[in-house]
Amino acid sequence: MAKIPARPLKIIDQACGTGILTFKIAEKFPHCRVIGIELRDEYLRFAQQKAKALKSSTVAFILGRAEDIVLESDFDCITSSYLAKYADLATLVQNAKKMLKPEGVLIMHDFTYPSGRIFSWIWERYFRILQTVGAFRHPEWRTAFNELPTLLHETEWVNDLLRILPENGFFDVTIENLTFGTSAIVSATRA
Repeated sequence: MAKIPARPLKIIDQACGTGILTFKIAEKFPHCRVIGIELRDEYLRFAQQKAKALKSSTVAFILGRAEDIVLESDFDCITSSYLAKYADLATLVQNAKKMLKPEGVLIMHDFTYPSGRIFSWIWERYFRILQTVGAFRHPEWRTAFNELPTLLHETEWVNDLLRILPENGFFDVTIENLTFGTSAIVSATRA
């Protein structure tokens, strides 16, 4: 939230899920139009129901794959959480460049595989617990608990963004590692 530019008028929240971040953005910036994009219809229906219950006039949602949605407007900011490890980053960044106004900000947050031996050992043990106890208590998350560690170990989303962003005219690229290297925020400004 702190990386979003001051006084934005239009923001896209890609892979918005059930709208958790989307609604936090709308609450913090009540005069801003916030558009959530989500691939999963069941998540989007939940977000739309919440918007209706809140009588929100500044939030809207679009069903679709983040890489396929290109909106014609000059957005101040594009955010995403937990999208980078799955996305076609080259397409995502090229489309972000089309949608962001000059000096608009792209902010991507996702999990990363911790680089330190101690934290990677703790992280792997944590996921083993999630794969047993967590999957028992939340069977709907079984696939995520089982597949996420391998996916994160193999993904290079941070390094890929560090290469792709400057190639597409983004500058002021920053990385903020969080929670002992288990997640990161990459932000950049459109030229």
